[in-house]
Amino acid sequence: MNLVLIGYRGSGKTTVGGLLAERLGWPMADTDKMIEHHSGCTIKEIFAAGGEAAFRDLEREAVRNACQADQSVISLGGGAILSEENLREASRRGRIVYLQASARVLWQRIQNDPRTSANRPRLTTGGYQEVVDLLDRRDPTYRDAADLIVDAMREPADIVETIVGDLGLEP
Repeated sequence: MNLVLIGYRGSGKTTVGGLLAERLGWPMADTDKMIEHHSGCTIKEIFAAGGEAAFRDLEREAVRNACQADQSVISLGGGAILSEENLREASRRGRIVYLQASARVLWQRIQNDPRTSANRPRLTTGGYQEVVDLLDRRDPTYRDAADLIVDAMREPADIVETIVGDLGLEP
């Protein structure tokens, strides 16, 4: 079984995933990092060169590859779970954990992350309202996919302990 972390950009999937993997003694796979490594480009560059469709093709391959593992923590990109194929792959081989945060908190985290502007595509319509709109559309899908929903507006170490405790995982 794998643990698959989902949620909007800025929800802490990479940070929590790294801590969770360390806590459990499992490897960590971040599909966005896998895409960048495989393509030799940042996600921002992939979007600029081939658009979202090119990125989503690479993402499906990364999700498929990451989900082949066993006892791994897998961090999916914010939109990955919107694909039926990705959802099937993730749920077939793992428990899905939704890291939930408010649009305001997500917006603040995105703004404060220097990697966002360098490596991620810009928000298309810009600003806080885009985060609100996309989160409103994605939240029902995240909730439906999740085996566990965790409040991600806390310290990452606390989130890890909640996941381990609620899912009965001990290394």
